[in-house]
Amino acid sequence: MRTPLTNAKTGARTSGAGDPDAAAALALSALAWVLSDDDRAGRLLTLTGLAPGDLRERLGEPAVLAAVLTYLESYEPDLVACAEDLGTRPETLVAARAMLEHA
Repeated sequence: MRTPLTNAKTGARTSGAGDPDAAAALALSALAWVLSDDDRAGRLLTLTGLAPGDLRERLGEPAVLAAVLTYLESYEPDLVACAEDLGTRPETLVAARAMLEHA
């Protein structure tokens, strides 16, 4: 059973359970959150091995989006802060990563 993507503040589903488009949109929002801080952005590029140009070119690939969420999962304080800023739960980001890995 797939975990529905929900808004933590309202409890409303952001889309249907298992919606890859919603998972990708959430991952893109998470990427914007990561890139809003130079230190986090630098760590993302270092840990994923992506160059800025590669990231731009491959932005729509599920594997790249999943890597962004995996990066957040690797440091729980960032995962929690990102989820809070995006108005969702950390578990929703984890579910989105799992969905993207199987897309």
